[in-house]
Amino acid sequence: MTALQQHLHQKLMAHFQPEHLQVINESHLHGTPSNDSHYKVVMAADAFEGMRLLQRHRAVNQLFVDELAGPVHALALHLYTPAEWQELGNVPQSPQCLGGSTLAKPA
Repeated sequence: MTALQQHLHQKLMAHFQPEHLQVINESHLHGTPSNDSHYKVVMAADAFEGMRLLQRHRAVNQLFVDELAGPVHALALHLYTPAEWQELGNVPQSPQCLGGSTLAKPA
């Protein structure tokens, strides 16, 4: 686990006290020069009870204002109540990256 990944994990744990939390580094899927800029958060927390999806996303994005303005380029959020998480039963797959990297080579 990278230092940034651990930082994100600790901050989410402290703020939301989730029942389930995964902070997954997906930077390698995006062909970026940095290995530490694209993350997926999968979290189930009682704090999301009664919140719409947009409200949940805003709550997490607000927690990471500094990180999103700096080292974190992309943050995929999969946010659930504990009951929703149990019903889902697994981690959603991320879509394939469509490119946009400066490392991409022309065909």
